[in-house]
Amino acid sequence: MSIARHRPGPAAAVRALVSQVHPVFMLPPVAVSLTGSLLAARATGSFTPTVVAAHAIAIFAAVYTAHVKDGYVDFFVRSEDEDHPLSVGGCRIALAGAGTLFAVALTGVALTGGPEAAALTAPTWALGYFHAPQLDTNPVTATGGYPAGIALSLVGAYVAGAGTVTPTVLGLAGVLLAVLLGIKIIDDAQDLTYDRSIGKRTVAVVLGPRRARQLAEGLLAVGLAGVAVLAAVGVFPTGTVLAVFAFGAVAAVGRRAEPRLATMLLVRGAYVFLALLLIALWYRPMTGPLPVDIGVLGPYTYLATEVAFGALALTLLVRAEALTRAARTIVVLYPLAYVWDWYTLEVGVFAIELRTGVDLLAIPIEEHLFMLVVPALVLGIHETLTQRRSRQK
Repeated sequence: MSIARHRPGPAAAVRALVSQVHPVFMLPPVAVSLTGSLLAARATGSFTPTVVAAHAIAIFAAVYTAHVKDGYVDFFVRSEDEDHPLSVGGCRIALAGAGTLFAVALTGVALTGGPEAAALTAPTWALGYFHAPQLDTNPVTATGGYPAGIALSLVGAYVAGAGTVTPTVLGLAGVLLAVLLGIKIIDDAQDLTYDRSIGKRTVAVVLGPRRARQLAEGLLAVGLAGVAVLAAVGVFPTGTVLAVFAFGAVAAVGRRAEPRLATMLLVRGAYVFLALLLIALWYRPMTGPLPVDIGVLGPYTYLATEVAFGALALTLLVRAEALTRAARTIVVLYPLAYVWDWYTLEVGVFAIELRTGVDLLAIPIEEHLFMLVVPALVLGIHETLTQRRSRQK
């Protein structure tokens, strides 16, 4: 029996089996497994390579199973794909081999990481094996299978290394689940016409492209908001909000793109998102002493920040040729801002320590500048973005 469809021989068989290793599809679950292991190592202060390797291999085997089974069903059962490198027998051998590898690795997880870790890891193989043709015809399971597997990969790896689970890890898994669900919905929309023709019920088919895109963007927003909320309540360190800004910028760019381009942008943005979250969770960059403390400027500290950001605002407004329009808006806004600022200072909402001590009209001179700089910076960014959008049309 030939493993490869097109050519006989061991070399062709190896190439056909290796062809089912797709880095774009397989790297995220394995990377998330390693992320969970790293976070566990940081929490416990110990790193056990055998535990890490066993879990990562199990996840790889589960995803390999999913890819082979999906290709088998799409080509030999549904006749959707134009070609497949493996024969029917080759697919069965690949599935048997991947299943055996998963079972061995799962046993290793159970022995080295505990039964709880194994119980969290076991469903990943089931999600992969039953994705086609059982789960991929329902909009919920077709969309949720891959993101759920990644969330389980993270939690399972952490429990294998730490022996327990924490709110931080559960929160991270939930955030990734929401973000990846949104990306998966957009990705599935690429095949909307074909899926409709064969009766495949993806989210895009069931809801239509516009409503599916709205749902996807809502899920992305939920994931980003989740990071901000978890940071606000102390489950995540403050530095994780930097990941929100980074991925939020990618999502904003991809919002106007067609599904294929949007998926490419969001997938690459998700790698950056996860990397920044891991860096923030590991190093906690916004806690502890500041690397640069401009408080050495003493009473001129607040004034120095206003000069710096005011220069940026002026540069943006001049570049966008919007200086006059911005000045008009700031003049109208200024009286309201002044009353608001005076009142909050008067009732003791906040205090300003690193200032010159010069007051004008009952409030610090720095506050007058603040009421000019902030709206100018907002308007400068707005005008710059508007100008770029107009040039692209």
